[in-house]
Amino acid sequence: MQYAQRLRDLREDRDLTQEAVAKIIGTSQSYYAQYESGKRELPFTRAIEIARFYNVSLDYLAGFTDTLKPIN
Repeated sequence: MQYAQRLRDLREDRDLTQEAVAKIIGTSQSYYAQYESGKRELPFTRAIEIARFYNVSLDYLAGFTDTLKPIN
């Protein structure tokens, strides 16, 4: 689950807590922690919210590319 590490890296790079990100995407801190640890699958709708929040592509979150944003 490449996305789990990406979630953590994005959050830590911005000096945010799990609780802060969870609140922004409308979930609990415990659910968000499980996304970051890979214990819970990240729902597609949440992935979209996270990608929008961090301004990155879904391909980046999924680990298909190391480029944060797609080339237009």
